[in-house]
Amino acid sequence: MVGVVTSDKMNKTVVVQVTRRVRESKFGKYTVHQAKYKAHSEDNSVHVGDKVELVESRPLSKDKRWRVVKLIERARRSV
Repeated sequence: MVGVVTSDKMNKTVVVQVTRRVRESKFGKYTVHQAKYKAHSEDNSVHVGDKVELVESRPLSKDKRWRVVKLIERARRSV
């Protein structure tokens, strides 16, 4: 799964928002589904706005079931 980091305030944990477009079966329209996942980032290298790839893993805590595999794109930082 690919998503955007929305929070990096926790230690070794980031919150990632994943957006999917799903086709509705009855009318054929596309709707946007969004979900937030807590993911493990071992070295705290990703920050808010970065696009990352997630992979499912064993339960790491009460809410964490995902790991950050790689950083796809850095967020633009304004000075």
